[in-house]
Amino acid sequence: MAKAKGGKSKGNVSQGIHSNVARDTLKRMKQSRSAADKQLNKTRAYWAGKNPWITMANPNHEETNKRFIRVKANTLWGTPKERLNPPKKKT
Repeated sequence: MAKAKGGKSKGNVSQGIHSNVARDTLKRMKQSRSAADKQLNKTRAYWAGKNPWITMANPNHEETNKRFIRVKANTLWGTPKERLNPPKKKT
């Protein structure tokens, strides 16, 4: 255990490498989320300015070993700023 550099602690400080929640509990919590909840979380993250990974069907049907691919939301949907303020067309 490492000694703390600053703060109020006088003793050893945890490295934070071990979880205090059982692995099967976390697994059940993740499995209880519906697909709609997962998509809503990704959409909220996108509009908050994050760039989450999106799983989608592979558009290249020749790659039969990769039925689904993961892409970043910005490559799929564009940046949120561009969607809110599209560039004005010159006339």
